[in-house]
Amino acid sequence: MDRNKTVLLAHGSGGSYSRRLTEEVFAKAFDNPLLAPLNDQAVFTLPAKKLAFTTDSYVVKPIFFPGGDIGKLSVCGTINDLAVGGAEPVYLSASFIIEEGLGMDELKRVVASMAATARAAGVSIVTGDTKVVERGKGDKLFINTAGIGVINGPELTPANIRPGDVVIVSGTMGDHGIAIMTHREGIMMDVPVESDCAALHTLTMKIIAAAPSGVRAMRDPTRGGLATVLNEFAASCGCCITIKEQDLPVKEAVRGACELLGFDPLYLANEGKLVAVVSSEDAGKALAAMKAHPLGVDAAIIGTVADGPKGKVLLETSIGNRRIIDMLSGEQLPRIC
Repeated sequence: MDRNKTVLLAHGSGGSYSRRLTEEVFAKAFDNPLLAPLNDQAVFTLPAKKLAFTTDSYVVKPIFFPGGDIGKLSVCGTINDLAVGGAEPVYLSASFIIEEGLGMDELKRVVASMAATARAAGVSIVTGDTKVVERGKGDKLFINTAGIGVINGPELTPANIRPGDVVIVSGTMGDHGIAIMTHREGIMMDVPVESDCAALHTLTMKIIAAAPSGVRAMRDPTRGGLATVLNEFAASCGCCITIKEQDLPVKEAVRGACELLGFDPLYLANEGKLVAVVSSEDAGKALAAMKAHPLGVDAAIIGTVADGPKGKVLLETSIGNRRIIDMLSGEQLPRIC
């Protein structure tokens, strides 16, 4: 089998094939001074006293989908986990678990996407690792990325949330989940839905700059969607969060797909949106900052925080009724990110 066309078990052996794969695919794409020595670690100095550190793994199926791919997703997802904590992303690591037989062209396409996404975001991929598993023991490609960011402003945490605060989302909910589901199952939509996969750090910096003392917490509603994030917020702060169904931005194509397939957009994954809780005094400033950014044009205030019932999330329906929004015990859609 031609080592230049497919990934072989030998590429994960630690020998000459591994070295060539590292040099010809990964180091070439991610080229930067910290990675160039190809040591077992990247050594660097950061001036900040407060850092944020996160890690995430990506097993999305399929690895290429409308609006993105597993490579872009792995970079954006880890950047976003840093950004919603108020950190400016600086460095990433990238580790690959590759199934024997993956086409080398597919791998290079994913790596090129990661490199382009990282460059556009102003972050560097400075270290990583590669392992190869036998054919049939993986599913093409899994990626783990870890990230380090610098916090120069306030520390954002759900514990900061207070009664009277306002809940804002940066855009339409459920785009990524429906994009993956319809593409995976070969469902043809009248209006195709693309993943919203995007790096949010420039948006979060704009929000914090507009309301430096008013932003309580932010989170990107990925697996489990908006409902899960709001339940986590409510549990952490011991307050009640009420959202209005009529104020929730959802694309008509996503709403239609949910009705057809039996999904609830509140629980669908997003990969380029955030949820922010802001003081009522600063909500207008934060919303204006979102709407002025390309990733926040559909931003909307969707709810408020109250004393009780403690730890609950309530949905006010379009006809004025209220119902509890629980956290799901499982996932509506597996392998979504």
